[in-house]
Amino acid sequence: MNSNEIKDLYKENVMQTYARFDVVVDHGIGAKVYSPEGKEYIDFTSGIGVNSLGYGNTKWAEAVYKQALKLQHISNLFYTEPGAALAKALTERADMSAVFYSNSGAEANEGAIKIARKYSFDKYGKGRSKIVTLIQSFHGRTITTLAATGQDNFHSYFFPFTEGFAHAAANDIKSLKTVADSETCAVMIELIQGEGGVLPLDKAYAEEVAAFCREKDLILVVDEVQTGIGRTGTLFAYQQYGIKPDVVTFAKGIAGGLPMGGILANEKCAKVLSAGTHAATFGGNPVAAAGALEVLSQLSPELLDEVQKKGAYIRSTIAGWNSPLVKEIRGMGLMLGVSITGAVPKDIAVKCIDKGLLMLTAGSDAIRMLPPLTITYEELDTGLSILKAVLEDFK
Repeated sequence: MNSNEIKDLYKENVMQTYARFDVVVDHGIGAKVYSPEGKEYIDFTSGIGVNSLGYGNTKWAEAVYKQALKLQHISNLFYTEPGAALAKALTERADMSAVFYSNSGAEANEGAIKIARKYSFDKYGKGRSKIVTLIQSFHGRTITTLAATGQDNFHSYFFPFTEGFAHAAANDIKSLKTVADSETCAVMIELIQGEGGVLPLDKAYAEEVAAFCREKDLILVVDEVQTGIGRTGTLFAYQQYGIKPDVVTFAKGIAGGLPMGGILANEKCAKVLSAGTHAATFGGNPVAAAGALEVLSQLSPELLDEVQKKGAYIRSTIAGWNSPLVKEIRGMGLMLGVSITGAVPKDIAVKCIDKGLLMLTAGSDAIRMLPPLTITYEELDTGLSILKAVLEDFK
């Protein structure tokens, strides 16, 4: 089918829940994707941070193919080698005690909320179940994770939302201490608020939050759905913040393009969920687990170091343009947001796409870059040259 035929089928048969860009993607290689007609795009989105190894990664594809032929799925009432091996790799590299497998970031965050509330219930009984999140946070689109999300524009239509959430100002420890009370069981944060605008938390603030949680025996949940799996230049962003969460959620890049998420817990929380208290039919699917093992095997110290270097390269290149439209460059590693002034970020993204660069937006003021972790400098240069030309057109 050509692009128009594919778009027509979507419009006729798919719920219109996405404001899609006018692009049909057929295939890709490296950090480049192509339309059915062969138009080339440099991809600075990687499926919103999912395609961590880019496109056409032979080793990843072979790992998935071999496992699909061997065993595509089996109930979690049984054991599989990929699930076991992945658990060992994750817990060792994250310095955590146990993992639970889910299918998505929202599911992982739901599970983390359950862990926090059950830990408190087991130790303190009823009445201590409130979870504090941050203003401008985003934790998912289920009823509960929407309630956890600290953005008012998400709190519409789907009433009643799950109770038991309160929101504090980011980078303001006084606000957190004011909102947290005797009914609070946990604090849930993103170290970089991705959907909120690529807004990093201050390191000193994150340390204060961790200390406050330890003092009050609150579960510290770090949502690393977008920041995790090498995106910021370490396996998890908390490893650069000098804190040790009780619970960490992950998804997006873990399986290189297959649906997978999960929850990592420290020794304090590893046994909170007992048999029958939580489950996911497809969680730990052996094909997804095989893909995830290959992703982790390729996320070597050298590659992670390159992620940080490439992020610095993007920052210095954009800063060197001295564009009047660029207000600020935010983020870590290959999770970057460019704050725009004097133009609408969505309009810039559309123009970039027209010229062959896939781009995202975030929050109210930023264009967002989440390229594959394996992107080459040549691909970066091609994409950045397109962005520069688009910004110059908006002057």
